[in-house]
Amino acid sequence: METAALAYPMLVLIVLSVALLVFHILLQGMLATRELGSQWNAGPRDGAREPQGILAGRAARASANFRETYAGFVALALALAIAGDPSGWGLIGAWLWFIARLVYIPLYLTGIPYIRSLVWLASLAGLAVMAGAIIV
Repeated sequence: METAALAYPMLVLIVLSVALLVFHILLQGMLATRELGSQWNAGPRDGAREPQGILAGRAARASANFRETYAGFVALALALAIAGDPSGWGLIGAWLWFIARLVYIPLYLTGIPYIRSLVWLASLAGLAVMAGAIIV
């Protein structure tokens, strides 16, 4: 029972990360549909039509960027949930990753340079802290 109690906060973060993934997908789809129309969205999308608008493109790139680190986050979070995180550093790293990924979305959509890159680096730092908590 003690291990389950330690794993619970990490499992909550995994669920929140899935919600963030779904948000990325819905945002990208909504902006593409707004530009290309609901018939395009409901259809088979056989053609190579891609949204040309700035926001739709940024949402697609932000989503792709999220998915680049998402598998690593899930793997580390599950490892911490299984192995335990008695120091609490893994949970801190997971929250750092999650909050940075959340903040990244509006920074990317509004086109804010440099700060966006720093936030991305913060998300990588969160993954490094999670990995460190497993290794140490």
